[in-house]
Amino acid sequence: MRRSILGKLRFLTYISLIPLALLTVFLLYNMSQYSNRYNQIVKNITAANEYNLAFKENIDYTMYQVVINGPDPVAKYNSEELVDPYQTIADVRKVFEDLQKISGTKNNRERIERIIKSTDTLQKRIDDLYESAEIAGNYDENIYKLDTNIYILTDIIQEQIQEYIYYEARSLETTRQAIADDINKTLTISIIFFSAILIVTWTLADMISGGISFPIRKLCDMTGMVAKGDFKVRADINTKDEITTLANSFNSMIEKIGSLIEDVKTEQLNLRAMELRLLQAQINPHFLYNTLDTIIWLAEDGKKEQVVAMVTSLSDFIRVTLSNGKDIISIAEEEAHIVSYLKIQHSRYHDILDYTVSIPSEIKSFKMVKLTLQPLVENALYHGIKHKRKKGLIEISAHMSGRDVIFIVKDNGIGMKKETMDKLNDMISGEEPKGSREGFGLSNVNERIRLMYGKEYGLYLESEYEAGTKAIVKIPVRL
Repeated sequence: MRRSILGKLRFLTYISLIPLALLTVFLLYNMSQYSNRYNQIVKNITAANEYNLAFKENIDYTMYQVVINGPDPVAKYNSEELVDPYQTIADVRKVFEDLQKISGTKNNRERIERIIKSTDTLQKRIDDLYESAEIAGNYDENIYKLDTNIYILTDIIQEQIQEYIYYEARSLETTRQAIADDINKTLTISIIFFSAILIVTWTLADMISGGISFPIRKLCDMTGMVAKGDFKVRADINTKDEITTLANSFNSMIEKIGSLIEDVKTEQLNLRAMELRLLQAQINPHFLYNTLDTIIWLAEDGKKEQVVAMVTSLSDFIRVTLSNGKDIISIAEEEAHIVSYLKIQHSRYHDILDYTVSIPSEIKSFKMVKLTLQPLVENALYHGIKHKRKKGLIEISAHMSGRDVIFIVKDNGIGMKKETMDKLNDMISGEEPKGSREGFGLSNVNERIRLMYGKEYGLYLESEYEAGTKAIVKIPVRL
C-alpha cells in the first residue's frame, strides 16, 4: 500500500487528536452529569422550600376567614391575603408529585408520598369545614374543626416538608462527596488515558519521523558521495511514498550525469584527437620542406639577415603551435602565431602577398582556443590569393561586440560563387560531409570553437567571386 508523507502526517494528527477529542468529550460529559445531579437537588430543595412557610400561613388564614365570614366567594377572592385553598393544595401536590419522579433516594420518595397523602386529607377537612360554614350557628364547632383539623394538618404538612428538605439537604452533601470521588476517579482515568495517548503518539511520531528522516539522510549521504565524484552509487530506498520517487529520480539523474560525463570525456578525447590532426595538418612535411628550402636558398645567396628572420619566425610558429600542450592561449599569443606564419609565407611569396594585422591591445589578454586563425590565413593564401595570380592582401582584424570578440580574416583573392560558398558553409557547420582539405580544416576550426564555447559561436564565410572572401569567427570574452 502506497501512503504519501502527507498521509502519514495526517494519520499521526488523527491518532493524536481523535483520542484527545474523545477524552475531552468524556470529561465534559461527566462534568455535566455531576453538575446536573447537584443542580437537581438544589432545585428540589428550592421547590419544596417555597411551600414550607407560606403554605401553612396562607391556608390557615384563608380557612379562618371562612369560619368568620362564611364561604363567601367575594370575600374570599377579592382579598389579596386570601388564597384558593384547593388551587394551593393542587399546586403543592403537583410540585411534590414531580419531585417524587426525580427523587434520588427511596426514603425521600416515601416522605413525598406522605406529604401527598397529607394534602389529600387536608382537602377533605377543608371540604368538611366549607360545608359546616354554610350552616348558621356552627361557629364554635367550626372553630374547633379549624383548630383540630386544619391547623394540625397544616402543621403536619409543614413538618413533613421540613423533614424532606432536611434529608434532601443531607443527600446534597452526600452527593457532593460522591461527585468529588467521581471527579477524582475521572481525573485518574483521564491521566492514565492521556499518558497512554502520549506514549502511543510519541511512538508513532518517532516511527513516522524516522521513516521520513532516515531515507532523507541516506539521500544526503548519497549526494555527498556523488559530490566527491562517485557516480556509481545508487539510493536503495523503498518507503512507498514521495521519497521513493525522489530516490528513483536521484538514481536516474546520477545515471544520466555519469553518462554525460563519459560523453564529455569522449568529446574531450575527440577534441584532442582533432587538435592533433589539425597540428599534423599545420606542421606538415611539405610546409617545413618549403620553409627550410627557402632558408637554404637565402643562406646560399648570402642573405644572413633574412635567414635569421626566417628561422626566428619558424621557431616562434612551432613554439606557439605546441604551447606546452595547452589548448587555451591568449589572443596575443594567437596573434604572434599568425604573424610568424605570415612572415614565413611573405618571405616565400613576397611578390604576391601583403598582409596587415590589426588587433586592439585591450582584448589581447583575453583567452581563446589556439590554432583558430592560422587555418583561415592559410585558406586565404592558398585558395584565394594564389588563384588570383597577382598581388594580394590579407587583412586580419578583431573587435568587441557586446560580450563577444569578433575576428575577421579578409582577403582580396579569387573569391567564390554563391553556391560554392553555401556548400562550404554547410560543410563547416557539419550539414555536409567534409570533402576537400579546405573544408576539413575550416570545419575543424568551427567544431573546436563550438565544443569549447557552445553552438552559438563558431566560423562563417562571406565571399564574392573575383572580389575576395571574408572569414568571420565569433567567440565569447574569456579572461
